[in-house]
Amino acid sequence: MARPEGFRLIAARDEHFAWMLGEGPAPAPLRLSPGGMDERWVLEWLRRTLPRVAGRSWLMVAGDEIVGLCSHKNPPTAEGVAEIGYGVAPERRRLGYATRAVAMIAEAARADHGINALTAETALANLASQRVLEANAFARAGRSHDRDEGEVIVWRLETG
Repeated sequence: MARPEGFRLIAARDEHFAWMLGEGPAPAPLRLSPGGMDERWVLEWLRRTLPRVAGRSWLMVAGDEIVGLCSHKNPPTAEGVAEIGYGVAPERRRLGYATRAVAMIAEAARADHGINALTAETALANLASQRVLEANAFARAGRSHDRDEGEVIVWRLETG
């Protein structure tokens, strides 16, 4: 499939998650990628984080189709470090959407005086996500343990 024009990030709102979780109507003119967006628990978790991340949660949109989700996982720390996460609908992977979204998040972080660095974690076997971060100048900063993924690579990008 060709990459649709008009890729952008749209601030995620509760009504978007209500729709994706089958609790409300579709916010016009958006539509979901074929096959849906993500596992229910991920959508529920992202919805719960909305108040905490204060406008730092987005829908990845190409044309009128939601092709992915990206967000800060928590508010920036006192040192100005914010962890990000992202995911693309299975039918829309390997089209550059995650790379473009992370670039846009990094650009916003550079303009935000409360953020000095972004971090992200990738599973050891998730080479596609590692390439996304490398393409956006993130550097490997070490390893950590995630209760779902096991050992992960920690990535960091200085923005301040």
